[in-house]
Amino acid sequence: MTDPSRAHEVTGLLLSWGQGDAAALDRLVPLVYDELRRVARAHLRREAPGHVLQATGLVHEVFLRLVDVNRMTVTSRTHFFALSARLMRQVLVDHARRRRADKRGGGATVISLDDRIPAAAPDAGVDVLALDEALQELSALDSRQCRVVELRFFAGLTSPEVAEALGVSVATVEREWAMAKAWLHQRLSA
Repeated sequence: MTDPSRAHEVTGLLLSWGQGDAAALDRLVPLVYDELRRVARAHLRREAPGHVLQATGLVHEVFLRLVDVNRMTVTSRTHFFALSARLMRQVLVDHARRRRADKRGGGATVISLDDRIPAAAPDAGVDVLALDEALQELSALDSRQCRVVELRFFAGLTSPEVAEALGVSVATVEREWAMAKAWLHQRLSA
C-alpha cells in the first residue's frame, strides 16, 4: 500500500486530469511510473521465454492508451491502477494475438499464474489468450469476480485495495478471489 499523502496527491492529479488539465498528467507520471513498471515487470516475468515486450514498453503502451481516452473519470489512485491493469491486460492480449497471427506461427504467449493463483502448479504456464477468454466467460457469469481477478492479478492490488476500488468488504473480496481462482483453475486445466 502506498503512503496516504502520496495517494491523495495522485488522486488530486487524476481528478484534475479528468477535468481537462493536461499538465496534471505531466505531474502524475513520475508519481505512478515506478509502480506501473513494477506491475509490468511482474507480468512479463510470467511470459514465455523470448517474449519481446519489456516493462518500459508495456507501461508506455498503457500511457498511450490512457492519454487516448477523452475526459477520463478516475476517482482515486486505486481506480487508476485498476484501469491501468485492464489496459495492461489488453496490451498483452493484443500482443499475443499479433504473435499468434504471425505468418511463421509465432505461437501463443504463455504466462504463469504462479502464486497469484496458487491452484496452478508454480511452473505451469497459461496461454494469455486462453486466460483472456476465461476471464470473458467469468465476466459473463460474475462480473465482480472478474474485476477481482483483474485487480489482484493484473494490477497487483491487495485485498483491501480491491475492496476500496469495488466498494465492497475485504471479506467479500477474499471470497470472490477464492471462487474465481477455483473457477479459473478448472477452466484453464480443461
